[in-house]
Amino acid sequence: MRRTDEIVAYRADAALVGDEVVENVGLDIRSDGSIAAVRPNAGAGERIAGLVVPGLANVHSHAFQRAMAGLAERAGPEGDNFWRWREVMYRFLAVLTPDDVQAIAAQLYLECLQHGYTAVAEFHYLHNAPDGAAYTDPAELSRRVAAAAAQAGMGLTLLPVLYRQGGFGGQPPVPGQRRFLLTPDRYAALVQTMASDVAVGIAPHSLRAVTPDDLQSAIALADSLGSDTPIHIHIAEQTAEVADCLAWSGARPVQWLLDHAAVDRRWCLIHATHIDNTERARMAASGAIAGLCQTTEANLGDGIFPLRPYLAEGGRFGVGSDSNVSTSPIEELRWLEYVRRLESRARNVTETRQGASVATSLLTRAARGGAQALGRHAGEIAPGRRADLVVLNTEHPALAGRRGTALLDAWVFSGNSTPVRDVMVDGRWVLRDGLHAQSPAIGAAFARTMRRLADAL
Repeated sequence: MRRTDEIVAYRADAALVGDEVVENVGLDIRSDGSIAAVRPNAGAGERIAGLVVPGLANVHSHAFQRAMAGLAERAGPEGDNFWRWREVMYRFLAVLTPDDVQAIAAQLYLECLQHGYTAVAEFHYLHNAPDGAAYTDPAELSRRVAAAAAQAGMGLTLLPVLYRQGGFGGQPPVPGQRRFLLTPDRYAALVQTMASDVAVGIAPHSLRAVTPDDLQSAIALADSLGSDTPIHIHIAEQTAEVADCLAWSGARPVQWLLDHAAVDRRWCLIHATHIDNTERARMAASGAIAGLCQTTEANLGDGIFPLRPYLAEGGRFGVGSDSNVSTSPIEELRWLEYVRRLESRARNVTETRQGASVATSLLTRAARGGAQALGRHAGEIAPGRRADLVVLNTEHPALAGRRGTALLDAWVFSGNSTPVRDVMVDGRWVLRDGLHAQSPAIGAAFARTMRRLADAL
């Protein structure tokens, strides 16, 4: 058994340190999973061939939705929208078992590791049995998610979701939401149970799914767990949501939240898509993270977040896979830039410093913002940070011949096959030479689940 203060020395061909790619870098990793030192001009140490970059945190995932990707891609009536997609999700949820939940989550987390995510914020709102009754163990499905993350080796911040009502103003929930519903007391018990096993945060689902009193009780619960406990919330994903919030309260969702809660850097506002200039400036000033899930937001036709002015105001962001129609952080970053190019009919628009690397800017911002959103002391290669590291194969066709930050530009903007070769989470290798020890077992369980679901739906 290794001593808790043991250090393993590595010598990386190159590493992203700050916003620069530096060659021949020494990385000393403690057995507790933290980085002890970053050494220039490394001498001795186990070689890491390739480019080492900080792993990215996935700020928003609904793991079970990985198995329903493609099920809502049939043309509907004129005006097909998010709300019709949600009805498909409810029908899918009605047949999911605990075994299914674990198998799907493990497959998702494996895929996320293979593309460069090293930790995930699981926005977990599936709590009850299909008929709405509690399981014998009320934490059954939360434990299944945690077990899936452990099997894959994925860093996890579990966000049990408080879901209480079907719409603004205390509207009753619909039958399709019965698997989500918890009383405040049951919710607090679930969070406290899981906090003894994994890192947890608090997630009031949305202003339409909790009352103001519910929101305040959730914030108080977060405070009781520690001043750095993450708080995540869906906030302004749809224009109908904004209209309903205005009708209920006279305020837009982000405006209402900022007026009624002390939003700060521990908050992550998911899908703050439809915000006005005042909301945007206040949100940026709060230090909260904007949780941007570009591929899901595009898939659902949500709208376009005002990223360029938000960044100009000092706003912070992270990226997430959300419905998991994509499991690649690179695709999320690519489309953050591409959507703004389409919007402005210009190129290289999310980075305004002349000559600066767009990909490096996106990667470093997303890595730091994502780590903040998860309450995870990671997001950069620096002493004291968690050793959540991704190694890129610089001989991969997408990267061959590049050096320096041009490697990152090529990674983000060239090709679709992943050049990720090795992944370290908390100082332990979970992917080596593209291989994962649990991949056969995870893949087989997922395939069985998908065949069963196909028969059940």
